Amino acid sequence: MKKLLIWADCVFFLGFFAWIVIVFRAHLNLRVWVGIAVALAGFVLWITARLQLGNAFSLHARAIKLVTTGLYRRFRHPVYLFAFIAFAGVFLAWGRWIPFLCYVLVFLVIEIPRLRKEEHVLDQEFGEQYRRYRASTWF
Repeated sequence: MKKLLIWADCVFFLGFFAWIVIVFRAHLNLRVWVGIAVALAGFVLWITARLQLGNAFSLHARAIKLVTTGLYRRFRHPVYLFAFIAFAGVFLAWGRWIPFLCYVLVFLVIEIPRLRKEEHVLDQEFGEQYRRYRASTWF
């Protein structure tokens, strides 16, 4: 059950993505193609970040280990970043700005505080090592 919950957002994304592509299959224009390309690139990087995180991934903020390799070498939160980019690509393909703005609001209200809590937990557990890592990365 835990593994299903861990990957539930990916399943939701793929379903949403498939729905958008099916809806627009007769109306493929440049905006839709760019949105699909951005969504797919974001999704591949999102899954890569999840896999690179390995067993350090959890549903709740916990300091299991400090991952600093792969995408985590440059980005502190590649799962959040590339999931956001993947969904932004889907919204671009969909061409509806109100749902996109709602998604941005949800990201700002729910995900940003969540990643700040994760940063606090990591700072408490790894101290100076985390602060050096944080200073050398973006987002």
